[in-house]
Amino acid sequence: MNGVAFLLKGGPVMWPLFLCAIISVTVMIERYFALRSILRGGRGLRLQVRSSLSKGRMRAALDLLAVRGGPIARVLTTALEYRELGRPALENLITEVAMEETPGLSRGLNWLDTIITIAPLLGLLGTVTGMIAAFQVVAVSTGLSAPTEITGGVAEALIATATGLAIAITTLVGYNHLTEQVRRIVAEMEMAATQIINDLELRGATEERIHETAGV
Repeated sequence: MNGVAFLLKGGPVMWPLFLCAIISVTVMIERYFALRSILRGGRGLRLQVRSSLSKGRMRAALDLLAVRGGPIARVLTTALEYRELGRPALENLITEVAMEETPGLSRGLNWLDTIITIAPLLGLLGTVTGMIAAFQVVAVSTGLSAPTEITGGVAEALIATATGLAIAITTLVGYNHLTEQVRRIVAEMEMAATQIINDLELRGATEERIHETAGV
């Protein structure tokens, strides 16, 4: 409680700074667990689907993808359901699906980007208004005889800047980490799509050779 009371000495601008901190922490926690779950599950899912295809269990692979869900599962499902298309057309379709999924991965990150910019500015605003109030002491007749009131006011005004910078720095670290996670998931979708298309082509080529041999 004493810590909150100390921070509130930074002035009215501390309330929007508190709101920025709450939004930042909420978004970072939600995105961290959501993206981590997608990335961890996607790697295993890709291997499971390839294993099912190698055993000729197409239906099992599709059922697994339907149960798991998520952007990587949708990319793999698209590849399997439209496997009869030629490679160029299938690649274009998968790229379209991946582009549709990417904005969902970045949900909320625009808030973090905004907070990184606005938090230091709010802190600076609080400091400027606090400094104005502090130096108004000088304007009154007792101002010069009360230096502690001036220095105390300046110290309290700097609380807003320190808080704004702390929020921006913390948010920047989280934003960069989450952006990297999104990039890794997109790369995982691309890897899964490429591998599954290669597996389907290999499977088709193998079946064609078997039919040719049987015909001979």
